[in-house]
Amino acid sequence: MQRQNRCSGSCQAGFTLLELLVVLVILGLLASLVGPQVLRHVGSSKTRTAALQIEELGAALDLYRLEVGAYPSTGEGLEALVSAPNGTRNWNGPYLKKSVVRKDPWGNDYHYQYPGKHGEYDLYSMGADGREGGEGESQDVRSWD
Repeated sequence: MQRQNRCSGSCQAGFTLLELLVVLVILGLLASLVGPQVLRHVGSSKTRTAALQIEELGAALDLYRLEVGAYPSTGEGLEALVSAPNGTRNWNGPYLKKSVVRKDPWGNDYHYQYPGKHGEYDLYSMGADGREGGEGESQDVRSWD
């Protein structure tokens, strides 16, 4: 016995509106649970990135000091790592891999001071808020911590 097809070309297979709404509600619930967790990790990764960049800049500053004899002055700043300051002898740079001083992960310049209050030099980022102090993503990332 052969089975006859009830729909002879006029039936369309698909989802009902109710099924689509159920799927959208489930996706919305998942996004509301997972989204904040993902955003929290993005913020902490920016803080870790800033700490790694400060370490890289610190190593470049130490190499600069070994070759030139002193750290760059506050006025010369970190730019002394990529181009020789006027009157500097024994400069053998650039001391950074990409020959450019990067900004912190939030798009701000790193703060550099020589001589430093907390060490030979102070190198830091003020975090996402651009102000001293703060917690979480807004915390300061410093070379002396």
